[in-house]
Amino acid sequence: MGVRENMRALIAAGGTGGHIYPGLTIANEIKARYPGAEIVFVGTGHGLEKDIIPRAGYPLEMVSVQYFRRAISLDLLRTGLVAWRGLRQSSRLIKRLRPDIVVGTGGYVAGPVLLAAALRRVPTLIQEQNALPGITNRILSRFVQSIALGYPEAARYFPRDGRVMVTGNPIRSEITAMNRADAVQRLQLHPDYRTVVVFGGSQGGLSINRAMRELAPRLNAEDGLQVIHQTGKRSYDEIARQALGKGLDQTASGLPEIVQDGCIRIVPYIHDMPAALAAADLVVGRAGALSIAEITARGLPAILIPFPYAAENHQEKNARVLEEAGAARVLLDEAVTGESLGDLIFQLLQNRNLLSRMAANSQKLGKVNATHVIVDRIAELAGWC
Repeated sequence: MGVRENMRALIAAGGTGGHIYPGLTIANEIKARYPGAEIVFVGTGHGLEKDIIPRAGYPLEMVSVQYFRRAISLDLLRTGLVAWRGLRQSSRLIKRLRPDIVVGTGGYVAGPVLLAAALRRVPTLIQEQNALPGITNRILSRFVQSIALGYPEAARYFPRDGRVMVTGNPIRSEITAMNRADAVQRLQLHPDYRTVVVFGGSQGGLSINRAMRELAPRLNAEDGLQVIHQTGKRSYDEIARQALGKGLDQTASGLPEIVQDGCIRIVPYIHDMPAALAAADLVVGRAGALSIAEITARGLPAILIPFPYAAENHQEKNARVLEEAGAARVLLDEAVTGESLGDLIFQLLQNRNLLSRMAANSQKLGKVNATHVIVDRIAELAGWC
């Protein structure tokens, strides 16, 4: 594998973890292949990238971006001015750093950065995670050289001229590396019990948390069952106090980081998601593109509860892909109660043949080599191979 000096990539990723973590996964694979390569992230001062990227050890450059307002108003003029400033900042940044490749994994910041790169004739690639692409990537597709899709269903929104490839979404190698026995031991779970992992994204999910509290007595009455419930940091104090029987007027001081309510382990955040997924028999959660990529890479059956306020309802589009493939059941947020969620959980757990078929269908959708394929294309575009 040929390696030359001054190899450099820019990755534009901002806003949410769903855009940032794919960029980090791609960056880590580039570094693993080309240890001498320099990788610089581009983001804004408003999203999670300002905390996540430096903590991951990568430099972060900032540009100006703003949510695109479609209604004609004074705010639209301001948005246009900010967009023009962001494009100029991006152009100067690319001129200064002279990258071999610019990659966009989502967020409004990808717009000016990739457009500036295209205008300067720097090779460009966008990685679209969702079955329904965002407006920024749909616009950028007219200018970039390559488009890597997480879902084949997204292809209809992009040009049919050979630039699109369906790769799947990039996931951490640790997700598929762990076996169940090691995961159960690491998490101190019972090796013979059925395991349900419940999470509502990094910030939790209010409807899921409420339903899980209503469902707790029913879960605890079931033999041979263990549940890991991620509440999200914002909701943990309240949920933990409820589980411990403490009044809600009490302060949260002294609350443990893990609360055990019968068979339910309540945590603010699942730090070891590779182990949790390796131990799981069934997953309950939101339908973010990265979560689904990890679930299908493990070949897990799922109950998906799409976040109802996701842009253009893209989470429901993601979830329906799995439902149509027989890999998941979809429960809309408005219909989530302790009873409806409990009925679905027990319907699946009590039908091992159905659960096995769903697991097999999930595994068929999994793209375990997505990161490698994406970085192969990046290396080709950048002239590194």
